[in-house]
Amino acid sequence: MSRLHVVSGKGGTGKTTVAAALALALAAEGKRALLVEVEGRQGIAQLFEAEALPYEERKIAVAPGGGEVYALAIDAERALLDYLQMFYKLGSAGRALKKIGAIDFATTIAPGLRDVLLTGKACEAVRRKDRTGRFVYDYVVMDAPPTGRVTRFLNVNDEVAGLARIGPIHNQAQAVMRVLKSPETAVHFVTLLEEMPVQETADGIAELRSAGLPVGGVVINMVRPEVLDETAVEAAANGRRPEVARALAYALERTGSGGARRAGLAEPLVDPLLRQAREHTERLALEHRGRADVARLGLPTYELELLGDGVDLAGLYRMARELRKQFARGEASERQGVSG
Repeated sequence: MSRLHVVSGKGGTGKTTVAAALALALAAEGKRALLVEVEGRQGIAQLFEAEALPYEERKIAVAPGGGEVYALAIDAERALLDYLQMFYKLGSAGRALKKIGAIDFATTIAPGLRDVLLTGKACEAVRRKDRTGRFVYDYVVMDAPPTGRVTRFLNVNDEVAGLARIGPIHNQAQAVMRVLKSPETAVHFVTLLEEMPVQETADGIAELRSAGLPVGGVVINMVRPEVLDETAVEAAANGRRPEVARALAYALERTGSGGARRAGLAEPLVDPLLRQAREHTERLALEHRGRADVARLGLPTYELELLGDGVDLAGLYRMARELRKQFARGEASERQGVSG
């Protein structure tokens, strides 16, 4: 399995939540994962009900089985200060540049430089080892920019080509690309079973492949459970009111007290129920089409159910467990395919 997992997706698909759940899933059974945020929104801190993340790696959660999840919010200005100190030994001079706004100016006029700094910090964490020679983190998960910007964000070599053809910046970009284009990296897309997110996912995958960047899998988020059986779906779709009324009356008779007298309550509920059932069946049909479109992408696919009350910390762990189970099933299928 890859060690750097980049998570992207159309806005509103829940990519930050999925990135957090993925970090928990990967850190299970004693592993260590670093969850990296690059957009400055502090979405990770909110998910874990923690204080705003500083520009340092901080333990934020314990994964199932005793693993650990650390988190880092990368700030481009701080990363540039680190960079200036590392390569040019500027020290206090670098801090003076920050005070006069030079660093903000540099990262604004040269967005490629900003992306090198952000991705470079994550790639450094992937390669970092302790004194014994072991990797400090088993996995690094990056909550990346949305689908429309992720290829440009990751393809830093092209972005800085016009800035620096030699020197430390060029070398840094080369080092970043060696990680990003290697088997160590996988870029995953989060989508909903809706037309626009699925199309953006397909477009994003095509752009990544054109840039020679490694594509991972597709996470289908917020999948609605199918609460009606096929007979009920057909009846609702065709608006067969008498059948729905009889089914509802029967259900009411079997619940609570009052027996047959409760059946009379069914009548005013039939039309609202039909409307909801019709909307539900239309939504299911839309999701079935979306699922077929995702399947045609030919990538590993994972599904996460819609959590009706929103995603709290317990919901995040639930998502992580589900991802872990689906990873295990996928790995077992791969092994079986190889042995077959």
